[in-house]
Amino acid sequence: MMLSRLWLTGYRGYELNVYQDKDPKLAVIKYSLKNTLRIYLEDGLEWLITGAQLGVEQWGVEVAAELKEDFPDFKIAIMFPFAEFSKQWNEHNQQKLQQILTKADFTGNVSQHPYQNPSQLKNYQTFMSEHTDGALMVYDPEYPGKPQYDYDFLKQKSERETDYPLRLIDFYELQDQAEQLSEAQHADDDWQ
Repeated sequence: MMLSRLWLTGYRGYELNVYQDKDPKLAVIKYSLKNTLRIYLEDGLEWLITGAQLGVEQWGVEVAAELKEDFPDFKIAIMFPFAEFSKQWNEHNQQKLQQILTKADFTGNVSQHPYQNPSQLKNYQTFMSEHTDGALMVYDPEYPGKPQYDYDFLKQKSERETDYPLRLIDFYELQDQAEQLSEAQHADDDWQ
């Protein structure tokens, strides 16, 4: 099934114990995201729509921006659930967000108000699912975390609407991707 707009979400960085850009786990996650997004792009994906959470969402934007070299018509949208989304973040994370925003073709807020109550997060889920054709999550149901709310929402949606696929990159797949990445790096080393 061809998707033109894909919702990407998943774990926060701290849930995966990734705190540095040089973390080997991050290389595997980005490698997996790149391979998966490339398949979607070859099938006609036009937009990656995501939030700006520290972790999978921001890493996905970085990967998508790299893929624009091969797919120049590919676009990235970053949607915040509410205004002043990152207000509580430290200066380093604020700067990281600003760098991520420069890679987006579109940014917006689902709610024009700062955080008031959990209904804004429910409205965000509804908005994201109504403006996408499917979802990709770096998430493993055996290891619940913050994304469990999105996972439960998306699982129900994909069961109700068979034309809205939910694709998971779980820890088993990440392990396979780690092995592929390792083999690819060793092959590169052999050539040098």
